[in-house]
Amino acid sequence: MPLVPAPDFLPALPEIALAAAAMALLLVGVFRGERSTRLVSWLSVLVLVGVLLLTARADPARRTAFYGMFVTDGFALFMKALVLVGSAVSIVMAMRYNEEQQIARFEFPVLVLLATTGMMVMVSANDLITLYLGLELQSLALYVVASFDRDSVRSSEAGLKYFVLGALSSGMLLYGASMIYGFAGTTGFAAIAKVIGGGAPPTGLIIGIVFVTVGLAFKVSAVPFHMWVPDVYEGAPTPVTAFFAVAPKMAAIALFMRFLVEPFGAMLAEWRQVIVFLSIASMVLGSIAAIAQSNIKRLMAYSSIGHIGYALIGVAAATPSGIRGVLVYMAIYLFMNVGTFAVILCMRQEGRMLEGINDLAGLSRSQPGLALALGIFMFAMAGIPPTAGFFSKLYIFLAAIDANLTGLAVIGVVASVVGAFYYLRIVKVMYFDEPAGAFDRPISPELKAVLVVTAVVTLFFFLLPDPVVGSAEAAAASLFVK
Repeated sequence: MPLVPAPDFLPALPEIALAAAAMALLLVGVFRGERSTRLVSWLSVLVLVGVLLLTARADPARRTAFYGMFVTDGFALFMKALVLVGSAVSIVMAMRYNEEQQIARFEFPVLVLLATTGMMVMVSANDLITLYLGLELQSLALYVVASFDRDSVRSSEAGLKYFVLGALSSGMLLYGASMIYGFAGTTGFAAIAKVIGGGAPPTGLIIGIVFVTVGLAFKVSAVPFHMWVPDVYEGAPTPVTAFFAVAPKMAAIALFMRFLVEPFGAMLAEWRQVIVFLSIASMVLGSIAAIAQSNIKRLMAYSSIGHIGYALIGVAAATPSGIRGVLVYMAIYLFMNVGTFAVILCMRQEGRMLEGINDLAGLSRSQPGLALALGIFMFAMAGIPPTAGFFSKLYIFLAAIDANLTGLAVIGVVASVVGAFYYLRIVKVMYFDEPAGAFDRPISPELKAVLVVTAVVTLFFFLLPDPVVGSAEAAAASLFVK
């Protein structure tokens, strides 16, 4: 009987380290009790930073592990870095909030670590089985953190809605995966690509792709699979909302790109029309529905739906420049979103959290620094130069034009103009309305640091774009290397 070679674990070392650290920190929390929350939180941040350094030093050459089911390359390393940064900052922002809301428990950072492990597995999925394992590891932890404030009806409702709709999307994804396996005879991405390259794809395979795409569209909150987003964003604790808005989005959009480009790159004509529809629907609804919102967390929910629509333009282009555009877009989106949620976490008056847009009235007079930071983020979200948000959209639209998707780029520009209304309305409320009362001071050192870094990067990105754009270009190129 021939010996089966042992799997190579080295490419998956960051994921293994993160999972082991999560288990170790869970034991620390169990033995030290509730008083260990801040210790476990800071240790979790250190673990995420350590794994980020491990990821940054990894070889960007394409390598596979676990018998080809797990892949690491420049694309995976770039997206994992964004996921790790988003997760670490979310834990930092959550510390003081959880203590003030009396929900500070050591399970929170551990759940974030486990969710992050799932996200990293998703980014490196090279097989339908790995794809599903990573997705469910992420989702199960996210269902719990959505309802982490267990004494709040809104938080419990958010977790339940997310769980029910998440289970539905997982079922559709599994059905699609079974169709692909049935018609391709394999679950490996490379093997599927070989099967498709042999001739015209069967109809059942196309149906399978559509079902998996629907499941992934739910995870990135693309229209019409966005119905959970406004309620979950509003009901979940604000740091959890910030986490949902960045890290899981990065992992899901990365999985979207890898799933469509690698095994099904030869079927571009079949799946592009689905992505174009999702993109247009998300941009239009995200731009129009947000106008009527008075709650800033719901507004950010519709804003995130719109931003995913713009990112899907690059996915529809399915070229190295299109994928590069998506990577740059998501990197800039990370800073804009984290900064905005840091400001929302500062919206506290007499010990009570505020969420109304009108609560920002006259903020420029009572706290000019905070108003300036939020103004920068709103201009960037609207895509107004010279902020980073302008360049993120520019790369996407240029890639669409190069891929002969000019109509899609035009719709994106029009949606940006409409969306600018509700972003600029917040600036108007802060600078021109009568003051509604100052927010509590002082702002925690952690939030101050997040605000300063994100505002500086968002405003001055144009001075030094090469590190992000150059890394994104190399990462995008690696996705097309067979």
